[in-house]
Amino acid sequence: MSLKDQFELLSIYNQWMNSKIYKSASLLAATDLTKDRGAFFGSILGTLNHILVGDTLWLKRFADHSSRVSSLQEVANLPNPTSLSQIVYDDIGSLSEHRAWLDRQIISWIAELPEGDLDSVLSYHNTKGIPVNKRYSSLILHFFNHQTHHRGQVSALLSQAGVDVGVTDLLALVPEETQV
Repeated sequence: MSLKDQFELLSIYNQWMNSKIYKSASLLAATDLTKDRGAFFGSILGTLNHILVGDTLWLKRFADHSSRVSSLQEVANLPNPTSLSQIVYDDIGSLSEHRAWLDRQIISWIAELPEGDLDSVLSYHNTKGIPVNKRYSSLILHFFNHQTHHRGQVSALLSQAGVDVGVTDLLALVPEETQV
């Protein structure tokens, strides 16, 4: 499985898990979603917004890569988040709708991504304005890892609130292989 194939699997996993997380979160009342539960971003809704903010920041950076894939154009036109803890949407319905749209953009971007670009360097400025130059493939891996990290927090918060998300392992989407 090539590196691009791995990223395609991660993009599908991202969409699958977000669908499960948002379906589970929608079972809770608004007060339960916004209750400060001591997580890095306070509440379930705060953490889901943080994932959205992080994805938006990274996708806007990726849209500036020399490959200039067309699938990220709409994301590039989104407003810049104001902080990592910004509440972009204060209700689960609007947040879920935007999340589903963004996940489709991610799948399209990875499908369109030229495999030859994965070894190139992406130059960007971090949230503190510091210039950074890192391998594109490593940044894409970080992008997916960041989502998984915070979705794990949301999964734990949902469990504490009495909602079972179900199977969350990437292994559930890894295809069976035939032995040679």
